[in-house]
Amino acid sequence: MAEFLNASVAPEAFDWDAFEGDSALYGGAEKAQIQDAYNQTLSKVVENEVVEGEVTAINKREVIVTIGGKSEGVISAPEFRYNPDLKVGDKVEVFVESAEDRKGQLVISHKKARALKSWDRVNEAYNNNEIVKGFVKTRTKGGMIVDVFGIEAFLPGSQIDIKPIRDYDAYVNQPIDFKIVKINQEFRNVVVSHKALLEAEQEQKRSELISKLEKGQVLEGTVKNITNYGVFVDLGGVDGLIHITDLSWGRVNHPEEFVQLDQKIKVVVLDFNEQQKRIALGYKQLTPHPWDSLDANLKVGDKVKGKVILIADYGAFVEIVPGVEGLIHVSEMSWSPRLHSAQEFLKVGDEVEAQILTIDRENRKMSLGLKQLTSNPWGNIREKYPVGSKHKAVVRNITNFGVFAELEDGVEGLVHISDLSWNKIKHPSELVAAGDTIDVQIIDFDEANHKLSLGHKQLLPNPWAEIEAKYTVGSTVEGTIASVTDKGATITLDGDVEGFAFNREILKEDGKPAVAGETLPFRVVELRRSTHRILLSHVRTYAEAKEKAAAAEVDNTKKAVKKINSSVEKTTLGDIDALAALKEKLEKGE
Repeated sequence: MAEFLNASVAPEAFDWDAFEGDSALYGGAEKAQIQDAYNQTLSKVVENEVVEGEVTAINKREVIVTIGGKSEGVISAPEFRYNPDLKVGDKVEVFVESAEDRKGQLVISHKKARALKSWDRVNEAYNNNEIVKGFVKTRTKGGMIVDVFGIEAFLPGSQIDIKPIRDYDAYVNQPIDFKIVKINQEFRNVVVSHKALLEAEQEQKRSELISKLEKGQVLEGTVKNITNYGVFVDLGGVDGLIHITDLSWGRVNHPEEFVQLDQKIKVVVLDFNEQQKRIALGYKQLTPHPWDSLDANLKVGDKVKGKVILIADYGAFVEIVPGVEGLIHVSEMSWSPRLHSAQEFLKVGDEVEAQILTIDRENRKMSLGLKQLTSNPWGNIREKYPVGSKHKAVVRNITNFGVFAELEDGVEGLVHISDLSWNKIKHPSELVAAGDTIDVQIIDFDEANHKLSLGHKQLLPNPWAEIEAKYTVGSTVEGTIASVTDKGATITLDGDVEGFAFNREILKEDGKPAVAGETLPFRVVELRRSTHRILLSHVRTYAEAKEKAAAAEVDNTKKAVKKINSSVEKTTLGDIDALAALKEKLEKGE
């Protein structure tokens, strides 16, 4: 074109308005020749296509991109916010919206270029397991919205980092590398993960670190997470676990008592598993065991002070110094032989003084006793509670076979059910309840086993002396049938005295058995003082009367026959026949 202008007219004299306005000055073949010469000076720009450009200038508001020759376009800087490392000379894709606008400027868009090829790029990255760069746009429910190739992808909160996230907003408006982990082709949903990259990196670091580990090696790390069961420590991209039992030689209620998040601590390697990539760490192992520095002069019989740190039913653990504990078994808390639980004597936090019963430094065990610091009430038991003496006792426990009553703390005795009442009872609860105070008499001792036999009925008058006098064997008394069983009937007599009659002995004169509630006369058949039992019979009250009447009639008949026999010689022959008939009749009982 320059040659054409030089041949025709000087450049400063060229009339552009006349050229563009179809003036006759530049018409026909001359104009077409000039237009063609101009087009040759421009690069070929095709509208509505994605082409590659080069960044030529960058400022805070704009990015200048050339797509060849003298064709430059201006793109808003926010379109490149996903790529903060953009620099002059970088190649970028742009979408040509217009070869020139009213001002003659090329109109291009990087955002539209990304959008047109985004879905293909996303699928390609997913299939090739590529690492892609994205820009975190905003928070949303359950995670973040991320710009990936111009597509809004979802970043779940659990996939942001391998460690718990305390500040989600710190990731907003930040470019981060991701891996595409899931694509829904139908709804065009994309899920990305930053954690997957960190895990792969961490796995590599873990393998490298574990290959160099040795048991007993001391490392420095940062407290990354605290749980109820232990502390996770970052050893430089690789995590190890300090179990709660390896935090302190003493008991640990919660790891937060010893460490805080982000605290730098030294740990020792206890164990590691190359296959499972697990590292067990220790914290307490960097300090000497308290048992090793325990006073060497402590021995059995010495008194020690400590705090109750744990209570179980069988005993209480007392911490003498941090890391040194002794067990007070429940049997060593009181001289009482009665079964107790440790909670009845102590609670967590109590300061106590106890006596050392056993000490095993090799196995780091110690047993303590509380009752040894008080006098043993069984030491002078016979002098204090001689056989036959009377005392008051508190009912502590009731069983089927008797009652355990406490004379004083540590001194208990058994009142057997047979020694509770002179009358027969089915269960001790019929007479006493737990907590009752009763009078008892000392019956016998078992000092070796700390056992004491007590009696209660011995302090009460024996009613059976009166009963034997009132209900003599053979006497007839009136009684009411209280109940009837398969074996017999229980009969209530006067004064709440009870008797017993077998079923065959409660048949009435008409042959029918008596029933509960009937009042009948009874004959005392037997009186058993040893078992406090009275045997009765209703049958005998009417059977004996019948027997006496029958015996009297037989006796009268015998007398009549004898009288007749004595006068046989005085009778006539005719009388003999009459007398023989009378004799036969009498013998038949008629």
